[in-house]
Amino acid sequence: MERKAFAMGDRVQMKKNHPCGANEMEIIRMGMDIRVKCVGCGHSVLMPRPKFEKRMKKVLKQAEASE
Repeated sequence: MERKAFAMGDRVQMKKNHPCGANEMEIIRMGMDIRVKCVGCGHSVLMPRPKFEKRMKKVLKQAEASE
């Protein structure tokens, strides 16, 4: 099975829509758990990494590299 590559600040598309109707999330915390923020309403959700990897569809926009 292929692992999807994602990083802090990336915008990802989820398989299911958030209750507000948006399915685009921004990664705001990474570790054992991953916190994502809904781009539509700003609500944040904390979920275990395996659950996030299962629910993530694809990376829409990668974060800009800050130097």
